[in-house]
Amino acid sequence: MLKALHARLFNPATRQKLLAFASLLALMIFFSLASPNFMQTDNMVAILQATAVNGVLAIACTFVIITSGIDLSVGTLMTFCAVMAGVVCTMLGLPMSAGVIAALISGAFMGWVSGVLIAKLKVPPFIATLGMMMLLKGLSLVISGTKPIYFNDTPDFYLISQGSLIGYIFPALPIPNSVLILFLLAVGASVVLNKTVLGRYTFALGSNEEALRLSGVNVDFWKITVYTVAGAICGIAGLVIASRLNSAQPALGQGYELDAIAAVVIGGTSLAGGTGTVLGTIIGAFIMSVLTNGLRILNVAQEWQTVLTGAIIILAVYADILRRRKT
Repeated sequence: MLKALHARLFNPATRQKLLAFASLLALMIFFSLASPNFMQTDNMVAILQATAVNGVLAIACTFVIITSGIDLSVGTLMTFCAVMAGVVCTMLGLPMSAGVIAALISGAFMGWVSGVLIAKLKVPPFIATLGMMMLLKGLSLVISGTKPIYFNDTPDFYLISQGSLIGYIFPALPIPNSVLILFLLAVGASVVLNKTVLGRYTFALGSNEEALRLSGVNVDFWKITVYTVAGAICGIAGLVIASRLNSAQPALGQGYELDAIAAVVIGGTSLAGGTGTVLGTIIGAFIMSVLTNGLRILNVAQEWQTVLTGAIIILAVYADILRRRKT
């Protein structure tokens, strides 16, 4: 029994999550000592709100990366879904619920298209999602007329992200709804990955796709399903960021995929597929948000922030390579 417990606690995946969590604590301690403004309530709320967007996108990437795929379109898909919500609510004058449904359906449909390109047409995931990234960026600009779409005629739309259901129940905890959405989504995604058929096939696709195919499983169907689910999750991210800004910004989105993928890899999900957890991804998303926020508070130039983010991605991928060699 002790051997089983030891194996569970000190297997590579668990060690990676513990290392990521220790890194998060170390970053928070460092920035707290470096600047008294870091631990202020307003700044903590800002970190939570930033993590809400990146965390939702990272959860979408987690599903795809576990299958040994990649999705470079999650950032622009988020923007496209926000624009579609703006079109339905502002341009068509329909209720907020219709805008929410439009964002989710738009995300799921575009995810389905990516899945079909990869599973049926055998386009490599990198190329297929790179093309989708550019396509969605262009569509967002065309549909919106290159101008932001404001939700002034939908006064309750900002409550999706900026409201605080927890704060209403517990006034001492003014945690925005966007954070609540992130954690509810994380719990749901974790249940799907660990307790459902979709989750089992997601891991199996990344572990040995050919063996899964030879066992009689419709590999193409499940791969398309994974990309469709990831697209719908990007729709949630689109609603969160549009509500936070109270507008759909068509030029926004490109670059978010890098932070999302970095969060997934830092959290212990292997780029080779077959392993990964939502908890690790959430920890990775917080690391990225804390790092960005802390550097900004310390007045580090934006260009050096970008350099550091790129270096972290390289180190995270290299750590994943070393981890795979050991296992």
